[in-house]
Formats: sequence, C-alpha cells, structure tokens
Amino acid sequence: MNGQERGGGDGMSGPLTGVRVLELAGIGPGPFAAMLLADLGADVVRVDRPEPGALSAGDPSRDLLNRGKRSVVVDLKHPDGTEVVLGLAERAAILIEGWRPGVAERLGIGPQAALERSPGLVYGRMTGWGQQGPLARVAGHDIGYIAVAGGLHPIGRAGGPPQIPLNLVGDFGGGALYLVAGCLAALHVARTTGRGQVVDAAIVDGTAHLTTMFSGLLAGGAWQPERGRNLLDGGAPFYDVYATADGGHMAVGALEPQFYAEMLRLLGLAEADLPAQHDVAGWPVLRARFAEVFATRTRDEWAKLFEGTDACVAPVLSLAEAQHHPHLVARATFEEHFGVRQPAVAPRLSRTPGVVGGRPPVPGADTETVLTEWGLGTQVRRWLSNGAVSQTQGAH
Repeated sequence: MNGQERGGGDGMSGPLTGVRVLELAGIGPGPFAAMLLADLGADVVRVDRPEPGALSAGDPSRDLLNRGKRSVVVDLKHPDGTEVVLGLAERAAILIEGWRPGVAERLGIGPQAALERSPGLVYGRMTGWGQQGPLARVAGHDIGYIAVAGGLHPIGRAGGPPQIPLNLVGDFGGGALYLVAGCLAALHVARTTGRGQVVDAAIVDGTAHLTTMFSGLLAGGAWQPERGRNLLDGGAPFYDVYATADGGHMAVGALEPQFYAEMLRLLGLAEADLPAQHDVAGWPVLRARFAEVFATRTRDEWAKLFEGTDACVAPVLSLAEAQHHPHLVARATFEEHFGVRQPAVAPRLSRTPGVVGGRPPVPGADTETVLTEWGLGTQVRRWLSNGAVSQTQGAH
C-alpha cells in the first residue's frame, strides 16, 4: 500500500510512524485532526495556499494546530496544481480535506480522482453538515452545528439561554475526533484489503453521537428536556459550580452518596440538618446553603481543604492556571516546546508513545524537501519555475 514510508521527517516516534498524511489546509477541526495524527507519529504534510487569507492566524509559529507538520505551498488555480496534489495523495495513506462539499471535486482533487490514482487511499472529509442533505452546501460554524444536533440546548441554567461550550463539543469533539477515529478505522481496512474509502465526518453526526447517553436517559424518562433540571446539567446542587469569597469558583461533582457525605463533612454541614440529597423539592435549599458556605473562603483555601479527598470537589482553573496544577505537572500534561507551553500528546501509549513534533511551519517552508522525499523530485524545478508550487524564502 502507498504511503507507508515516512521519509526523512523530523525523527518523531509513535504508533503512526511510517504513515503519510496529506492535509489540505483548512481551519478548526481538520487541522486539529491532522495535528493529533502528527502527535502520534504520522508524517503530516499540509498543503497551504499561496495567499492564506482567512486561514492565516498571525504568527504561524504560534499556530499550535500545525505543530509537528510540514508545509508545501501549491497554487490550486495553476494548471499543474492539481497534478501536484494528486501526486502527493498517491503517496499518502490518508488525505484530510475540510472544504464545502463539491469544492475539492471542482478543483480536480476530489475522492474519485484521488482514489483512481491511489485505490488504497483513505480520503477523510471534515464538514459541519456532511456531504449530503439539505444543508450540506450551506455555510455554518460550530455553534450552529451543535444547535441543530441537540448538543447546545441542554447546556445552560434553568430559565436562561443555552451556554456556548467554546467549540469543544462540535469542532473538536464531534468533528475532529470522529474524523480521526474514522480515518484510523478505514486505514486498518485498507491495510488488510488494499482498498481505501471516503470518511464522511460531519460535526452534526459526531455531536449527535456524543449525546447517546442522554438520548437513552430521555427515552427512559430519566432526563427532563428543560435546561438545569437534571443531575448533570446544573440542576442538582451537588453537581454544580459555586462562587468563592475572592470571586473564584469551585466545581462540585459529589453524585454518589459516599462522596456527597464527604463533601458535607468538609463543608461543616450536617446531613441531618438538610433536605435529603435526592429530594428534588429540597434542592433550592441545598443550593442556597452550599452557596452560602462556599462564599466564606477563597477558592485556593477551599482547594487546599478538598485536595486529596473523595469529595469530588475541585477548583475551577483558567487555561493558564491549569498548566501549573501539581497533578498536571506531575503527569507532564503540559510541556514546553519551541518556547510555547502547550498540551502534551494524548492519549498515552505504553510502548509506542507519541511526541510533540517540530514547531508549526511557515507556509511553504518544506516544499522542495517534501516533494523530493515523496518521490516527485524530478518535477520540482519545473513546478517551482512555473509557479505551481513555491518555497518560502529563507525557510528550512
């Protein structure tokens, strides 16, 4: 099968070492999926545009979604641009594309053209609405996808509007992670049969899939459709967030009775003086009492008191603070690479762990090197001279 030689990359190790991935530059979930594959050892080459436009995010060396990748610049409007991409795809195991349905086909680099050249290719397609359906060609963003898929409505306070969970639920959870799972499953099939296939990863599908447990609870009558009235949506006072004396917050997740009892003990509350834990009518009383007690100390004072206990209570940390939490420091959950503190590779494999690769490349930094390593060296001079591809001046 094509695409199993890593080439002269950056010396990364990992379970996907030797797997070549071609990423057609996009934004959000596609780049994140390709980054995860790079973290796990794949040789990821990103095809950037001559004028990145809206895809540019300022200093490319700080665009962590491109860490561990290499970049070639290809002009897809040039007559030879299509041949460059198809030549790279022919030598890749996985291709990732995140454009609106029909765009890749119009450029001559859609699944049919790519699979004709490389029958064993896994062609991963990342979209919000999917490749088919009434909304397939309509513009959208994370918030709209998760809204339609049922993932936004349950998040928020009772009586209030839905709350935006960043773009973690849609782009990265329901999108990128499902694309990676699909591509790896298809890669397994391709390695055993020699036949590739198209992976249609739609954020609406992935988000809906993430709600499977709640769909079951709803069907069984154990989930109220109104926001803020259930165990896991802030309805239960023992699964909620409380303000502290200094304006910080503590996250409470004391669901099980033994954990709930431990939380009450550390709060200095007697269970006999309070409504029963699962007495829904008494929840307002519990919430008010918990809020009153948490407001008597600072976040860090409460964090010290609860640390190491089974009360299931934790401080709410900012992105910057999380990098220095003792537990995460001990696990090396965050690492510093090329001068930037960032999340380490996840998940962790005992025998073939992944590693954070090189710094995010300047677009076009690796054009000549990649084309040569991937077996297209005889045409590099011509493509550079006629403008089909370009090499960033001064780049490695």
